[in-house]
Amino acid sequence: MSHVRPSGRRLAAVVTVVLAVTAGLTGTAGPAGAAPSVPVSATARQAAAQSAVPFPAGHRIVGVTESGYLTKAPSSVAHSWVRASDGAVTALPDGVIVSSTGADDLLAMSTPYDARLEDAPTGEQPVRIRLRAGGGTGAYAGAAGRALFSTASRAEGGIDLRMHTEGDRTSTVISWPRGVNAVSVRAGTSTHALLTYRTLADGFFTYHWALIDLAAGSVTETGQRDDVGTGDIAVSTNHVAWVEYGTEGPSIVVHTRATGENRRVATFAGSIARDIKVGLQGDHLVYGDPGGLSDTYDSTLHDLTALDLRTGTTTHLLDHLTSAATAPDGVLHVRGGTVGGGEGLYRITPDAGGTPTASLVASTGEPTGLALVGHDVPAVIDLGRDRGRVKLRWALTRNNAELRVTLRHVRTGMSAQQVFQGPEATNFTFDWRGAVDQGRATAPNGDYTWEITARPRNGIGPVLSSSGTFTVTREPAPHDFNDNGSPDLLARDSGGGLHRVDTHFDTLDDQLVSAENELVGGGWNTYDQIEAAGDIGGASTGDLVARDKSGVLWHYLGKGDGTFATRTRIGGGWGVYDKIAAGSDVTNDGKSDLLATDKGGVLWLYKGTGDWRAPFAGRVEAGTGYGAYDQITATGDIGGAKTGDLIARDDAGVLWLHLGKGDGTFAARTRIGGGWGAYDYIVGTGDADRDGRPDLYAYGAEGAFHYSGTGDWRAPFGSRQGAPALGTYPDHTAVS
Repeated sequence: MSHVRPSGRRLAAVVTVVLAVTAGLTGTAGPAGAAPSVPVSATARQAAAQSAVPFPAGHRIVGVTESGYLTKAPSSVAHSWVRASDGAVTALPDGVIVSSTGADDLLAMSTPYDARLEDAPTGEQPVRIRLRAGGGTGAYAGAAGRALFSTASRAEGGIDLRMHTEGDRTSTVISWPRGVNAVSVRAGTSTHALLTYRTLADGFFTYHWALIDLAAGSVTETGQRDDVGTGDIAVSTNHVAWVEYGTEGPSIVVHTRATGENRRVATFAGSIARDIKVGLQGDHLVYGDPGGLSDTYDSTLHDLTALDLRTGTTTHLLDHLTSAATAPDGVLHVRGGTVGGGEGLYRITPDAGGTPTASLVASTGEPTGLALVGHDVPAVIDLGRDRGRVKLRWALTRNNAELRVTLRHVRTGMSAQQVFQGPEATNFTFDWRGAVDQGRATAPNGDYTWEITARPRNGIGPVLSSSGTFTVTREPAPHDFNDNGSPDLLARDSGGGLHRVDTHFDTLDDQLVSAENELVGGGWNTYDQIEAAGDIGGASTGDLVARDKSGVLWHYLGKGDGTFATRTRIGGGWGVYDKIAAGSDVTNDGKSDLLATDKGGVLWLYKGTGDWRAPFAGRVEAGTGYGAYDQITATGDIGGAKTGDLIARDDAGVLWLHLGKGDGTFAARTRIGGGWGAYDYIVGTGDADRDGRPDLYAYGAEGAFHYSGTGDWRAPFGSRQGAPALGTYPDHTAVS
């Protein structure tokens, strides 16, 4: 966590993390002993954020000056200077390498042509040098304090490190023989610059660090690293610390300046970290692996942790970090966050006992824990549209969450769930196809709750929970008795038991299947015809009509939950009819009508009234010649003319279509096709496959089949598909 710009290098994800403190230190091993942040309310976090100055969201900190911060925007090479007092952002020139120097408000800026020190608030440039591409003699090496540094090749071989200060003064800091390269100077302490370089001998590189006394302009301390020298390095008045990436995983070495002792104080065995950052605050080593907030795995290295170099105890400072830099006064500043304090810039300072603490000094206004940004769940969802499909979205602050969505029908408790393992986009989309009970049943109409639980996959913050409500609605369907939009089939067994079979269209297999089998009750063998009548009671749910063997027609009002009220007598004399068809609006008044043919072949219309106490008006003749048929079925609009139609099967098994005219009468018949004599029952179910067009269900010795409506009166039904919805009832005496 020195003044060097944090590397963009990203290595593989941590597989396992085991932290051990060695070299004789005692106490808890690594961050495992650190207490997690205590979650606070969003209101408290917002209040804390509002009391801090703003910090630009997404920016990393790459330097700290006396009165501001040097930052870098995400996915950008451009830098900005942010004034600490009010968060005002000043964009710095493009195409310029920028670093802080650790002195006052000075920034070091370089191009291939020149380098300069510039005062961030005023723009004054106390030091400026030409580089080789601009006609000078040196290559830029870095900056620290109030000095620029460059390297220059000597004629006899080797290079010199030069120091440039105010008044155009240039001095040589050190002269190296051949084989020295990768020279870099950065801010260290208020009195010393940190120098890193490497030497080449016998084909191998050795990596070195050194400290430059800024007042004397000379190297005073040197050291050597045992790895490739790419890990972060930091310096304080007492120590130098660096990260080494060895074959056993990353570790941190601390050099005590007073004694020259090197200690390997932290080892992250078995882990592969991206770019562990280190800092030094008094007798504490501060470390963490940036990027944890966006990771999809949990790791103790996500935390910013302080390790007491005297006792080996650890202190949890932040839940994650993105970057860090040290101020001219030696105080560490970290861009990161806690669940309690949110995202922003934190200053690491000791408490009364000398233990480092983190305090928020500038806030982005963003939460660190998972938060729900918003959702797109309509208050009312019409599942009668788009084949019962709707996209429900929840937007979270982060995408690395395991999100579980539960939709629950209040009345029945039936539910639908979706689990997103991530990483997804921050908009988690549940493509709900209107199914519940693991896709085996159609979602009922009515009130619902939605609930989400989002577990942060990186382990940062608590599980997020949120909930809401919505209502599902559809237009009433004639064969729907449990208010879920899908057709219910009625099947009477040989013992007189009436079964209600709720169907569900399986969109994966394109098949109409059984979702629920319920016994309505016994004693239904007293009736010789049972018909689904649609809503004839005015309560927006399907009803039944049933004729007993004495010719009395009875009305069973549907309750909307799959059961029926006690029967009500409609009237007698219905024994004169050999065929009855119900459940379709053939008069275009929005009410279900009833059709019946007498034994003379006359078709009669009983217009629906919408009043359950007298559901039908007196009969009106609707046509003749219907004695040629052994079965008639009211289908709804299968011809595309927005009025109820009628199909009829003759004794030869030919199926005919009579298009409704909208006044209760029908056009001349059109042949649909032959072979329909194989079925005992042909039922106009309404829209079973949720494509907006009425379908047919046919049942016979060959099995049960679903015919999808096409909307084209010239060929109103597609090819048959197996539909085993009634497969568990082999002994039907009636199906409707």
